[in-house]
Amino acid sequence: MKEQDHSKEYSEESLWAKIKEFGRVAGKELIEKVLILWHALKDKDTPVWAKGTIVAALGYFIAPLDAIPDLVPAAGYSDDLGALALALAAVAAHVKDSHKEKAREMLKRWFPED
Repeated sequence: MKEQDHSKEYSEESLWAKIKEFGRVAGKELIEKVLILWHALKDKDTPVWAKGTIVAALGYFIAPLDAIPDLVPAAGYSDDLGALALALAAVAAHVKDSHKEKAREMLKRWFPED
């Protein structure tokens, strides 16, 4: 099976729309990874190659069709979580504590009950 480039799926508008519509269903753990990657993407210090990895992973999250359709109960976001975790591991040297802190602050507002 040919690997697809999901970077063309990425735009900030589509990212926020996906989070708004499916954030609660996708869950806090997945959204936290999305936000950490997004903050790293926005950082001018993040190298171009790392930004490419991040855009591809966020594009996969946004893509309407992926390995496990997001509408499959319980399992639908497991492939997205895996793709985001792999991207985080690949760019870990460029993820700053400030990226993680900003993501946590956003999560506190979006998931206040936790």
